[in-house]
Amino acid sequence: MLKYTVILIPEEEGGYSVEVPALPGCYTQGETRGEAISMAREAIELYLESCKVHNEPVPEETGVESLIIEVKEPIA
Repeated sequence: MLKYTVILIPEEEGGYSVEVPALPGCYTQGETRGEAISMAREAIELYLESCKVHNEPVPEETGVESLIIEVKEPIA
């Protein structure tokens, strides 16, 4: 079983954009969080199938570290 980090980005107009950092060019979107995750799973599966068909190596997750850093708001 392979595991990949997926980044969900809320869009201003609604829905989510999705990026899979370990798979270059692997992007998708969904109207809801659940749909975005489902679409990400499908995009990853299609990406990996393409690697197999073209005899390309399957990229492995390298361990993305995600942090949230708090900063003070600028004083106007």
